[in-house]
Formats: sequence, structure tokens, C-alpha cells
Amino acid sequence: MTAASNTDGAIVTIEACTYADNQQWTFNGAGGVTIFGGSKCLDVPSGNTNDGTQLQIWTCASGNQNQKFAYTGDNRLAWDNGSSKCVELPGGNTAAGTRVETSLCTNKNKKQIWNTGYNVNNLPRTSQSNQYGINNCGTGSNQNSNCQTAFLNSAEDFCLWAPPIANSTIGDTEHMDVAWCTQPGKGTRVIPPNALKGVHFLKTSNYVQVTGVGDFTLLNIQKGDSGGELDNRGADGNGNPAGGLVYGNTFGHGTQYHEWTSFISDGEFCFRACVGADATVNCNHIYDLQGCYWNIPANYDAGVFETCDADNDLPMGVYGTSTWYQGVSPTPSAHPAASSSNCVTVPTVAAAAPAKRMVQHRRRDGVAHGAFPTPTPQPM
Repeated sequence: MTAASNTDGAIVTIEACTYADNQQWTFNGAGGVTIFGGSKCLDVPSGNTNDGTQLQIWTCASGNQNQKFAYTGDNRLAWDNGSSKCVELPGGNTAAGTRVETSLCTNKNKKQIWNTGYNVNNLPRTSQSNQYGINNCGTGSNQNSNCQTAFLNSAEDFCLWAPPIANSTIGDTEHMDVAWCTQPGKGTRVIPPNALKGVHFLKTSNYVQVTGVGDFTLLNIQKGDSGGELDNRGADGNGNPAGGLVYGNTFGHGTQYHEWTSFISDGEFCFRACVGADATVNCNHIYDLQGCYWNIPANYDAGVFETCDADNDLPMGVYGTSTWYQGVSPTPSAHPAASSSNCVTVPTVAAAAPAKRMVQHRRRDGVAHGAFPTPTPQPM
């Protein structure tokens, strides 16, 4: 979204992203979507509840219901005044100059989905107030780095989340895990030689993902730890790790992935990052006890290092017109992995024996976390 000027009543349109001041919007913690250093707010003129009301900016005022907005679970931006209205791009028209307006909120409406984020070339030092590490990590490499910005680019250029402290479990460090990357120069820790024993990178129209096995005690994970889930939301909405950001070049240079989910243990990992209007469905993270094989069905074989194109998997937990929710018995079978093609072998570390499968792990708080069940059969 772009404000036409820094004056009351300035119209709001969409334009090509330039990261200029009139495109830098920030939530102020009180429901306001602010711009120009917090002096102006996204505003519904006169509180008009009619569909098609075109938005403007106006001087921010505490308690002004015309300036209160909130995100829904599927990234729709709702006018938070009880009117059931959402911010919408009319007709889904992406032409520059299209006015932004309000319309009746409808679930999974692609015209009402808005993402916020950071330019990969202008990252803040931190993106969450309770963050353990940092996001603006520089261009070096350091095995003591606390960088919490990760990248998914290819089978030879990707990062994993893992503990900053030796001999740790994922369940105990998920809020503070840091980026370990295959390539230096990102300001992160570097995945040590011989840690990766198999890597499978997939590109689809809606996401990228990397899966595989290895010895991740070399990434500070305690031997025997069955791991857990890391994702962009976490139980408190700040993400696990808190403030973790993910970028990649598959869908445009420096694309920020707002929706991503991953699991890692002492011997196995999966990491998916999604784009588009179905990102929250394809990167769902409500199934934290189901693990890699159920959430991200794919190739996990050791001794193979490859990059492939692929069709999109069926969304995790969705079976026809029904959605299964964790805790409801019985647990349905995982979807089969979608078809892949154009696979190319890439050079990497020597092959090794497959890592053991994961079993359920309980954190010290007693909550079962991050089970990795054995592969389930395809639905009959």
C-alpha cells in the first residue's frame, strides 16, 4: 500500500514497491496501521461501513475506531470496529494506482490478504521486542553468531534453525534458535562439513522446501533429541524462534516468506516456505505433534542430494471438504508426496547411513512436542 502524500485525506493505492517512506507501514500496538514515523494512520473516512469505501490516511488519534485494524488468522487485514469489514484490493486489480477500499470480510478471500515485512537489504537489528538474536547480520560468518534471518534458495544454499548453545533440545530452545546456513557470507553460523547426509530441494508454484537427514549434533542439538516445530507464529504469535525471518530468491530476488514451517531433530529436518494467497494453508503450523513426514511428505533419503520441480502437495490436514484438527481421534494418514520432475543431482558431502526416525519428545514443561511418526500409508 502507498500513501499519496503526508497530508490528512491522502488517498491509499497500490504501487510498485520502492520501500520509500510512503510505503513503510507499521502496527503501533494499539491497532493503528501507521506511516510517516507514526504520525499518520490508515483511516476509514467518517467511519463509513459501506462496501467500497476508499481508504485514506489521517493524523493518528488514540481511540479512533476508524483507525483500528487487526490481522485474521489467514492474513486478512480487518477493520477492528465490529463491522465485519476487511481491507480489500477491488477486483484483485494489481495495476498501479488501484485504490484500496473496505469490503465484507470473507474467509480466505485472496483480495483481502496483506503481508507486512522488511526489505532484505534494509533489515532492522531486531524484529521482535523479546528476540534472542538479531536480523541485520552483516555479510560475514561466525560460529557464535546469533543471527535469526534464514534463507531458502537451493539445495546448496539454505539455512536451518538450530540451538545457539551446545547439547540443547529444540523443545527448550525453540524461542531462541539461530540460523545455520550451507553458504558463508550471510552473517550466520555455517553448517559444518559432514553434517548433511541427504538433501532434497523442491520448487513448486506455491512454495519451496528442503528435506533431508544428517548429524545435527554438529548444530548443537542434543543426541537423541526427537526435535520439534519452528514456524513464523509460535504459541505467542512472535514466532519460533521469536523474530525469525526467512527470505529466498525463487519467487523474486529477496522475497520475504511470511508463512513458513519447519521441523528438526538430531538427525532429520524439513523446512517449507510459502507464497501466494494459499500460503497459510500450504504452510500450516497447527500440527506440531505430527512431524515432518505428516506435514511435509517428501524424499528424506540419505545419500541423495538433488533439486527438483514438483506439483503442490495437498494441504496438510485437509481431506476433501473436511479439515482434521490435532487431538481428534483417529489421526488420518499423511497425504502422499506430490509428483516431482526435472530432478538434478548436486554435489555435496559424502553419503552416509540414513538417520534414525524420530520418536515423540516431551519438553521439560511436560508438553508433548514435535513428534516425528514413521511414514504412514497412503489413504485408501
